Amino acid sequence: MAGLLPSCVSGLRQTEVVRASRLVSLLMLLQTRERMTARELAAALEVSVRTVYRDVESLGAAGVPVYGEPGHEGGYRLVEGYRTRLTGLTAPEAESLFLASLPAAADELGMGSTAAAAQVKLLAALPAELRVRADRSAQRFHLDTPSWYHDADRVPHLAAVAGAAWQQRTVTIRYLRWEQPQEIVRTVEPHGIVLKGGRWYLVARAAEREMRTYRVSRLLGVDVLADEFEREPGFDLAAYWADQLERFDHDRFRGTATLRISPQGAERLPHLLEPAVADAASRTAGPPDEAGWVEVTIPVEPAEQAVTDLLRLGADAEVLGPPKLREHMATVVEALARRYAR
Repeated sequence: MAGLLPSCVSGLRQTEVVRASRLVSLLMLLQTRERMTARELAAALEVSVRTVYRDVESLGAAGVPVYGEPGHEGGYRLVEGYRTRLTGLTAPEAESLFLASLPAAADELGMGSTAAAAQVKLLAALPAELRVRADRSAQRFHLDTPSWYHDADRVPHLAAVAGAAWQQRTVTIRYLRWEQPQEIVRTVEPHGIVLKGGRWYLVARAAEREMRTYRVSRLLGVDVLADEFEREPGFDLAAYWADQLERFDHDRFRGTATLRISPQGAERLPHLLEPAVADAASRTAGPPDEAGWVEVTIPVEPAEQAVTDLLRLGADAEVLGPPKLREHMATVVEALARRYAR
């Protein structure tokens, strides 16, 4: 029985901390929105209406001048002119500030409610005029990170690796890679998390002290260890990622191809192929012939992938070289023609 007492006390303390945080959030909501119904407050705080009634009574008992107005246009509000300076951010809320305008990303990182609480406190601290402008910005701008035609990755282990990166804790990961053996186990030191086109990536230092990138959706398991690590001195996540993207393009584009493109193809190319390809086509375009077709030189991946990419242009492009790519393209087009001729 005595052994249960410390855990019970800890549980009670945690409950009180949660309740105190909720009371502050309720107060900030009333301060920023002037009037809210019990149902609106319950939805914003993710609690029951009955809990809102109890919390409002607690605020009143603590001397906060909050009162309710009956009727269809009624609700709870603070006495006009009352403002509190109780807008201090908690450590987790401060960490989540950069996610305040990225609700989907915050939710996936397990920081959705924390970021929302930080945003409410920030709004409460603003003068009325600036608060209106901040609300207007939130209502008129929305960021949707996944690209067209692609769903965002499922990332059940994102919160775990993100938490380890925050706290500088070593993790053991079970990872599914493309090469053999596909399933590997590694102990790594998380240095950062990157969201690119709706896909999350973990940047971590491996045992050989080399930075590596792991796609979070391919993590099969994560074990956060008690060991803390020292970050790589001077490590810059944004600079590392920019360098990785440059290397990625360099490794993928192993050759070039010369195309003959129609005016319609030239217009569609930037929408169908990657920016690096579209930029190269624009820079290398020669003078148009009598029909308006131009020759361009673009970077390409190995033949199989290059054919797949170039088929997007349909009959508005002709591969002139190299010969092997032209032959491969002709083989695929002839096979398609035979299939559809049947």
